[in-house]
Amino acid sequence: MAKSKVTGPKAASSASKTLTNKKTGAKSKTAAGSALSQTKAPKKTTSKKAATAASKTLKDGRTSKTSKSAAGSALAQKPAKKKAAAKKPAGKKK
Repeated sequence: MAKSKVTGPKAASSASKTLTNKKTGAKSKTAAGSALSQTKAPKKTTSKKAATAASKTLKDGRTSKTSKSAAGSALAQKPAKKKAAAKKPAGKKK
């Protein structure tokens, strides 16, 4: 079973500050909302939309440290990708 993760107190505080800041962009707020919703919910995971927003937030050079902290927390709680089944090479039939 996968290890369940929750947002820690520092990241939750950062997420709260990000959500209340009027200058913060929509993508940062999406990631922060996801992180904050997972504060005491180990079974919740980050959605694909929130993970994409978090990734873009982390890559953006204009983003504050508090927003990046919240985005990092959200991204850390994204479920692992499922590995695709290996295809067997097409062989010659006899």
